[in-house]
Amino acid sequence: MATIKQALISVSDKAGIVEFSQQLIALGVRVLSTGGTARLLRENGLEVVEVSDYTDFPEMLDGRVKTLHPKIHGGLLGRRDLPEHVAKMAEHNIEAIDMVVVNLYPFAETIAKPDCAFADAIENIDIGGPTMLRSAAKNYGAVTVIIEPCDYAPIIAEMQAHNGAVSPDTNFALAKKVFQSTAAYDAAIANYLGRFPRADAHPLEQNFLPETFTWQGTKVQDLRYGENPSQRAAFYRDPQIDEPCISNAVQLQGKELSFNNILDSNAAFELVKEFTEPAAVYIKHTNPCGAATSTSATMADILRRARACDPVSAFGGIVALNREVDAESAAVLSETFLEAVIAPGFSPEALATLAAKTALRLLQAPLLATFQASGLEIKKVVGGFLLQERDLKESPDAKWLTVSAREPSAQELATLKFAWKICKHVKSNAIVLAADNHLVGVGAGQMSRIDSVNISIMKALEPTAGSVLASDAFFPFRDGVDAAARAGVTAIIQPGGSNRDDEAIAAADEHNMAMIFTGNRHFKH
Repeated sequence: MATIKQALISVSDKAGIVEFSQQLIALGVRVLSTGGTARLLRENGLEVVEVSDYTDFPEMLDGRVKTLHPKIHGGLLGRRDLPEHVAKMAEHNIEAIDMVVVNLYPFAETIAKPDCAFADAIENIDIGGPTMLRSAAKNYGAVTVIIEPCDYAPIIAEMQAHNGAVSPDTNFALAKKVFQSTAAYDAAIANYLGRFPRADAHPLEQNFLPETFTWQGTKVQDLRYGENPSQRAAFYRDPQIDEPCISNAVQLQGKELSFNNILDSNAAFELVKEFTEPAAVYIKHTNPCGAATSTSATMADILRRARACDPVSAFGGIVALNREVDAESAAVLSETFLEAVIAPGFSPEALATLAAKTALRLLQAPLLATFQASGLEIKKVVGGFLLQERDLKESPDAKWLTVSAREPSAQELATLKFAWKICKHVKSNAIVLAADNHLVGVGAGQMSRIDSVNISIMKALEPTAGSVLASDAFFPFRDGVDAAARAGVTAIIQPGGSNRDDEAIAAADEHNMAMIFTGNRHFKH
């Protein structure tokens, strides 16, 4: 075990550093420090040695050069188990540094500010910090390296239990954390700089998608298998996303989540997040098979209306709600075999009811009153990947265009808005039928749009007369409109943009249907 006799402390995040340093000194550790960290420790009555005094070389260039010195990196990299290293260190009066406590300039936080200037971003690229961390982590057999304040308490506890020493296993775990953190730090810098064709590039010249892209996730759990039992898999979290989502949901009960459970739960929760009014959705194989909203009905009734769309497909599905699950809602959920339920919360009565379903996974992901949806979407292909913005942009209702002779009624318009939100989350080619703010039929993932229309009609368990239709992309031919009219559909919402839009509009007028163009497509492959 490596005994800690000398530590170098230089932190940007100073939370807990005074108390940690006090405990180190109490254990007989000599503390080296720099700049603001040294001042803070002295102000709190702690005895520290300035790095500039230790190296006999002043901090210079506005602090850019202070720890880049052989006495620092020799003390970190020198191997105590090699006599030639020990002799060379003694020859050059280099003392061993047994612990490094460093966290880095807040680069990611700096560039996240809307008014961040390019020069400010550059100044927040840490050089000495990552260099010390990497030197210490490479020599983890002899050096303890700490990058996060959450590790202060366990390290002190271990040192107190082992006469000031830290175990090799702990040092190795901390070293891995360092290389993971510095990799993410360098990735943030590379991704940011990759957006600029020149340092003085105008914002309009900047490329939102950088020349290279590096993404890092933190493993949440190993999964039993992937989509199929023959595939190995694990679930990783994106630390840059802090909106309510499957990745930060808390599992309250049930079996371990599977690969497919996670995909379906994500699809369900992202759809239910579209609604501010109370809503519930049923998902099967990432497609909605039931959905409903209401401002007057109970959540239990909303669940019943959502399930009624396709109760056969709902069996073994995933349910998402954007309100707390209460006792009555839990009773409705208990009537169907489900894989998982994700919601902002569960009442004690609901938890008691659902506890009988021991295999049912309950996921809690509190929905904030307001949150900023953001981030990029990665789709892997063999030999590469596709990178795009998430499909979060929507043209406001005020810019929607009624292209038919007849305007939609107020009831039709309300249901068209509901259907449009649902359709965005259905695999292309996507068609949904809705009535009175609940799903009636869904046609998903077909190779031709007319097939999706026909499937949505065929799947409907209640009369389609008086329903409305949403299409994720334009109708390439009028056949889809004609089929919808034969089923009694009274209004259609679609993006428009086909060379045959005139034919689709003419078909709508022939059938006295209202038709709205949104100007915004929602393909989901």
